[in-house]
Amino acid sequence: MIQEIGKYRYRNTYRPDVRPSEDDRILFYRGREILVSCSDNGISFLTFGEVRKVCPYREQDATYLFSIDQTSYFLFREFEETVVPGMAAGRSEPDSHQVCDGGMPELFPGFTWEKIERLRICGPREAAFAGVTGMQLYSWYRSRRFCPACGRKMVHSQKERVMHCEACGQMEYPKICPAVIVAVTDKDRLLLTKYAGRANPNYALIAGFAEIGETIEETVEREVMEEVGLKVKNIRYYKSQPWSFTDTLLMGFFADVDGESRILLDETELSVGKWCTRDEIPEDDGVSLTREMMAVFKAGKTGK
Repeated sequence: MIQEIGKYRYRNTYRPDVRPSEDDRILFYRGREILVSCSDNGISFLTFGEVRKVCPYREQDATYLFSIDQTSYFLFREFEETVVPGMAAGRSEPDSHQVCDGGMPELFPGFTWEKIERLRICGPREAAFAGVTGMQLYSWYRSRRFCPACGRKMVHSQKERVMHCEACGQMEYPKICPAVIVAVTDKDRLLLTKYAGRANPNYALIAGFAEIGETIEETVEREVMEEVGLKVKNIRYYKSQPWSFTDTLLMGFFADVDGESRILLDETELSVGKWCTRDEIPEDDGVSLTREMMAVFKAGKTGK
């Protein structure tokens, strides 16, 4: 899965004291796009040294995100897209507090804006994971610039990763949405689905977000009933996956159908829902929890 980065170690403790070295990475985002260099050797991101040669950023302009082994990853403090430094509002001098945007590929030959979803198929795995995880934090910072309670500007705590309002005391932690992935089985058959209204043609499993006041097990039961009209039993946990594409923490479960196996499809959510034998299940792409669980069942296991 995308977070399985082999020998590399991911450290996400917030450390406001860390400053970028010349070889640390600076992540640039523009909406749902990331600035990246793609080559036969895989993807790579700009180093602080490379950026500083072109844009007059300072070490204190960078916000620490996380590290993977000895490499740290940063955003700059302005968590919004602007234009190339020196081009905003008729300025003729570079502004060290502005984030480069549209002109970045021109400033850094070999780098292009790519949709964040491309990192699902790019390597090396540790770089793809860093780019996607950084996207989740970037999106959170952008959406927490102002207090949702009183509208004042939020500031970053120096003790932990939290934005807080000095006027009313409101505190905003990074957004993480709990959700379930459910592999519903009927002996040697697995229930596969396809989402309605999406271009992605791949099969999926039952999935959905937890709602306020329910346990994760209740989420499993509700989502299966809502989407395909089935009752389940013998619910057992498989494993979890952080899925930063959608700010989600996925929790995977296997469950057996309880009684009637006739599918009553919710066509507002799904376009396809059908029972498949192990031979009919597609191969694993190695990225998502959904595909891994499908592969586990295909291999003759049921998560018992």
